[in-house]
Amino acid sequence: MTAITAAMVKDLREKTGVGMMDCKQALNETNGDMEAAIDWLRKKGLSKAAKKAGRVAAEGLIAAITEGTKGVVVEVNSETDFVARNDQFQGLVKMVGQVALKTGTDVEKIKAAKVGDITVERAIADAIATIGENMTLRRAAELSVSNGVVASYIHNAVFDGLGKMGVLVALESSGSKDELAALGRQIAMHVAATNPQALDAAGLDPAVVAREKDVMADKYRQQGKPDAMIAKIVESGLKTYYKEVTLLEQAFIHDNAKTVAQAVKDAEGKVGAPIKVTGFVRYALGEGIEKQESDFAAEVAAAAGQG
Repeated sequence: MTAITAAMVKDLREKTGVGMMDCKQALNETNGDMEAAIDWLRKKGLSKAAKKAGRVAAEGLIAAITEGTKGVVVEVNSETDFVARNDQFQGLVKMVGQVALKTGTDVEKIKAAKVGDITVERAIADAIATIGENMTLRRAAELSVSNGVVASYIHNAVFDGLGKMGVLVALESSGSKDELAALGRQIAMHVAATNPQALDAAGLDPAVVAREKDVMADKYRQQGKPDAMIAKIVESGLKTYYKEVTLLEQAFIHDNAKTVAQAVKDAEGKVGAPIKVTGFVRYALGEGIEKQESDFAAEVAAAAGQG
């Protein structure tokens, strides 16, 4: 049997764009025959999948799945919104979420996890080959509590637990789980609508707070206000800023007369025990991905040899 060298694996990877482990397997399966290995990868749909890997995938779905005291949210991207309505893609995203519940949220560990006889990474590659679009597991996050509920909310749901935005909210409490779940869902809807930057002032990035203070101070300094007055104005301005960007101090969308913190406190009677909001996660599809702008008419003209 031919010994498979690192150079052979590297050569096959450069020819096909497929990952190292799959290239090594292809060479083992074909006894080192390079052309046969390329064909083996093509038959598996992996070479085809690799060619699509350079395309920008900024559409897709968010999955939010909870189980008892734990919840996960994952983002799997595709190139077009059309694919997000594909049953196979929806099943893939749901499966990735279920795997993340068990393995944790390290993307590489999720991709390496086995589902039946294949890895999640292979399942994604198979879906790329079948559906014909690039797909990527972009990110995953989890929340858990020792006693209480992790609630979820999907905005613009296309299927149970799948949509364009997913939110998790963790509530620590020994009270009624049903009441906690109802409250948690309301808070998750609030998070979807307001996009808070942190749970409370202590959770904000100090650099962001410092920048906010500098902007306010410069504004009043230019107006000729004395430094002692500026310090008081900035302190007051920061309190207003915290009410705008921190979850617990925001006005609750379900009852604007209360802050979220007050709404949580008021719910303790129904729940039957103290409640502490310990965290939240909000994933909006494609946020931060550089989307390619395309001129469809120009693309058609170019394809027809007119451009």
